Amino acid sequence: MDLTAKNIYETGILFHHYANTAYPLTPGSLMQYKIRDEAEIKKLLMKDIGSMEQLSLYVHVPFCKQRCKFCEYTVLENTTDDLESEYVDLLLKEMDMYKGIIGDKEIVGYDLGGGTPSKLSSENLKKITEKLFTTFHFAKDTVCSVETTPVIAASEYEKIAYLYELGYRRISMGVQTVSERLLNSLGREGTTSIYERAVENIRKAGFTSFNIDLMYGFLHQNDEDFENTIKYAMSLGPEHITLYRNRYKGTKIEAESAGVSLYKAIRQYRLAYALLNEGGYKANPGKNTFSKVDGDYGTSDYLTKRVIDGVPYVGFGLGAQSFGMNYLAYNDGAATKKMDRYKEKIQNGAFPLQDIYALPEEETIAKMVSVAFYFGFVDLVSFAKRFGKDFTEIFKDEVEFVLAGGLMEQKGDRLMLTKRGADYINGIIPLFYSKRSKEELITLAGKMVKLGEGEKEFLSVYSQDAYEKPSVAADIVLFNEDETEVLLVKRGEHPFMNYYALPGGFVRKNETVEAAAARELQEETGVSNVNLQLVGTFSEPGRDPRGWMISIAYKGKVNKNEVSVVYGDDAIEATWMKLEELENIPVAFDHKEIIQKAFS
Repeated sequence: MDLTAKNIYETGILFHHYANTAYPLTPGSLMQYKIRDEAEIKKLLMKDIGSMEQLSLYVHVPFCKQRCKFCEYTVLENTTDDLESEYVDLLLKEMDMYKGIIGDKEIVGYDLGGGTPSKLSSENLKKITEKLFTTFHFAKDTVCSVETTPVIAASEYEKIAYLYELGYRRISMGVQTVSERLLNSLGREGTTSIYERAVENIRKAGFTSFNIDLMYGFLHQNDEDFENTIKYAMSLGPEHITLYRNRYKGTKIEAESAGVSLYKAIRQYRLAYALLNEGGYKANPGKNTFSKVDGDYGTSDYLTKRVIDGVPYVGFGLGAQSFGMNYLAYNDGAATKKMDRYKEKIQNGAFPLQDIYALPEEETIAKMVSVAFYFGFVDLVSFAKRFGKDFTEIFKDEVEFVLAGGLMEQKGDRLMLTKRGADYINGIIPLFYSKRSKEELITLAGKMVKLGEGEKEFLSVYSQDAYEKPSVAADIVLFNEDETEVLLVKRGEHPFMNYYALPGGFVRKNETVEAAAARELQEETGVSNVNLQLVGTFSEPGRDPRGWMISIAYKGKVNKNEVSVVYGDDAIEATWMKLEELENIPVAFDHKEIIQKAFS
């Protein structure tokens, strides 16, 4: 199996919906490390948590009015007050189980998340918070964070104010999108009047660290929808805005993932990055959270310390995740989304663990580094402190690959994504997987949905009405000097996603075809200042599955050793291909015919 950096990178890009900050790849990935004996589980927890200097806590509240179609988390819908109170009592008992193990270790981060924690009654919120503060030793400067929905924040001011009174100082509200059309299709409520009342109540309650969550990368979300959402979110004046790319895995709309190209995700992140920075919200390339507060990462203490420093954390509640020094665990309910096993184990005095894995160091490193890319960088000092090893030595080949490709750069003690690296983050993250996970990624990618099926999803929402009629494209046949090779790109967008094709694209309004050809060649391959000559016009009906598309093709010739080829825009690879090899590979559209005409 080819585990070279180049192949892992390209496989990650191809399998981009799965190669992300979430690790491991599948629920069954780590089964070989699972511990099943109760005595061994307790022994592992005692040893691992006992070795920690400090840690963070996460409390999961799995209740929602209804599960959103994009949600992958452990959520229970339409629950009663009695069930919620019963759950809180179970949570308190679980905390007691860990009290003797955690002892007086310093708690440096705490999130109350979900689900919808603010759905709980004020009494239950008080029980959880007071239990935590009296049971565990919190550092004096720990900022406690809580989540809410716009509907609850807008309609239940007293509860939002009570959360502040209980000691929560950072609040995050999930807006996701302001497109009511998209919200309805995703099973979520929201209107501008609700958002504005919510913000008014959050500010009135006293919160000065306020984050809004937004999502992108949906099949039915166009760029205009997303741009309007970004602008509206900024108008609400939060200190922080966090972008989440829809991950699809384990959601009700997972089947739509094949229709969403990597280029769409890249394009929408670029759009958001530009708008947010222009609006005063700053972040380094690849970082998900943007903040307009100088020196503030914008994230909760729990997440910040987890991502940068690799601080371990213990999760309480249904389906909650814990990540220790060398173990990973998921509470009961993570798979079933039901409370029965969680309840049964706690009542019997057993840790409510669905799965717990004693990890070898290689897997612990992969987990920590994958999460680090949430911030777009790896802190080399924190890594060395956690593992006693030099990151750049462990991943020597991978670091050389990302530096040589302009995907990352070292700034001080951090290895940081470049703007180019932020585009292709899904190829970069798996470079730092364990050997086992790299092999798993390649195997999974080989079983992925056929390209044609993804194209069907894409075409189901494609509208040619969004483009000038007829659509005119410029395609470029660029030969090497002896005309034995041609420069091709691999498409990062449907149709023919992941197929090789000629560099090219649509002619923009008020742009000449010749100018479009030069622009597209430069944007997709990095090659410029080429003398281009007309090849001809290609207008066969049906040449493009999107509709009436006419291509005007040009050709040119360069010394390939004197040009630097760097793929970009909607291309995910650019390479010189021998003409004789074209017979054995599929090429998009009618581009083989165009090449043949240019050659003759």
